[in-house]
Amino acid sequence: MQKITSFTIDHLKLQPGIYVSRKDPVGNTCVTTFDIRMTSPNEEPVMNTAEVHTIEHLGATFLRNHPDFGPKILYFGPMGCRTGFYLLLAGDYESADIVSLMTEMFTFIRDYRGEVPGACAKDCGNYLDMNLPMANYLANRFLSNVLEGIGPDRLCYPQ
Repeated sequence: MQKITSFTIDHLKLQPGIYVSRKDPVGNTCVTTFDIRMTSPNEEPVMNTAEVHTIEHLGATFLRNHPDFGPKILYFGPMGCRTGFYLLLAGDYESADIVSLMTEMFTFIRDYRGEVPGACAKDCGNYLDMNLPMANYLANRFLSNVLEGIGPDRLCYPQ
C-alpha cells in the first residue's frame, strides 16, 4: 500500500510552523489543508488531550466566527499524534496567507478566560477533559516561539 502524503514528511526534521499539507480539487474549487505544527515531533513531549481539546473548542469557535475566513473554514481539529492541528480552508492558499489569521487565533486562545464554548455535557462528548490554563500557555508559546517573526523555514516543509 502506498504511503499517504503526510507520512512522507521527514518528522525528524519537522519543526513547529505552518505548512501546506495538501491541496485537493473539490468541484470548482480547491481545499487547502494546513499542518499547524505546535511541537517538534519526536523531540518534545506531545500535548495532553485536555489542552488539545480546549484549543480545538476555542480555535474552531474563533475561526468559524471570523469575519473574513469564517465562511471558508471547513475543519479545525487535532492531529492524532497530538503535535498540532489540521486546518482545512476552501480556496487555494499558501502558508504565508494565514499567518495573520493564526496570529489572531492564537492570541484569542492565549487571552481567553471564562467558560470554554461547548464545554458542557449537552454540547460535548468529553466536556470534562479541558485545561484552559495550559491551552493559554501553549498558545502563548506558539505565538512567541513560532508566529512572531516567522520565516520561510517554518512555512515550507523541510526537504
